[in-house]
Amino acid sequence: MKRSLKNRCLTLVSILVIFAVFTVGIPQAGAAQDSIRVASKIDTEGSLLGQVIVLLLEGQGFAVEDKTALGATNVVRQAIIAGEIDIYPEYTGNGYYFFEGTDPEIWKDAKKAYETVASLDMEKNGIVWLRPAPANNTWAIAARRDLAEKENIRTLEDFADYVNRGGKVKLACSEEFASRPDVLPAFEKAYGFHLEKDQLLILSGGNTAQTEQAASLGTDGVNFAMAYGTDGGISVLDLVVLEDSMGVQPVYEPAPIVRKAVLESHPEIREILEPAFAGLDMENLQRLNGKIAVEGLDPRMVAREYLRDQGLIN
Repeated sequence: MKRSLKNRCLTLVSILVIFAVFTVGIPQAGAAQDSIRVASKIDTEGSLLGQVIVLLLEGQGFAVEDKTALGATNVVRQAIIAGEIDIYPEYTGNGYYFFEGTDPEIWKDAKKAYETVASLDMEKNGIVWLRPAPANNTWAIAARRDLAEKENIRTLEDFADYVNRGGKVKLACSEEFASRPDVLPAFEKAYGFHLEKDQLLILSGGNTAQTEQAASLGTDGVNFAMAYGTDGGISVLDLVVLEDSMGVQPVYEPAPIVRKAVLESHPEIREILEPAFAGLDMENLQRLNGKIAVEGLDPRMVAREYLRDQGLIN
């Protein structure tokens, strides 16, 4: 009798152990291993775009692990290649640095840059690039809006005409922007103008917030500034980014990138994310970035407001 009871107890324990192992081995709906791991870079725009992705996926019922503001480009890039994250926003122009030996001219054309990076990343890393936003976060020159409107300066060609006819110019920029062959010297060569040293205000570091503020306030006569195309300070500080109509600089359009295996398991991710990024043009990104960088608002709150305005979440 004792032996029989013992055997029944052992059998019951065995069943419970097997059940526990079997249960643990199956991902449950909403469990951590079944979640989508969303990351972003640590900068203002990265946090904004990361939260756009997080909120859209959460709104469609996905379990999301929020790893936004994870780190610099090399950190998030290695994380997605290693399979430690599933999706994050990246820039098409960075394909030039990710893949050696490509033609530098490719990255100055928005369509070619996207097609090239999408093809290479799929082939080499199994990473899918979804459709990018129609905004270019690249090196740029920004003008005070009042001056731009008065002198009809909208493009770098207009800027070159203004410089060459003796217009007053004081450009705030970093030493890198002024001296690196592929930035200001490249603009000067392509558009046919030249700025003397006394037309530059060189600020230490590469912080565009400082250069843009100098232009906005007219510090030391500054009326133009080194900028990135979608900087948050542009709109708030009443500046205008001058169009690089000749495509001197690489194109940096932001796009969600996702591991192939994840997209194959959840193909609906494409149709969930692409409409939101399609609405993020230069003006919208400048405005939204400004709410975070200048007004100090939380990226998640700013992203939610944008998505509600677009009718993409409730």
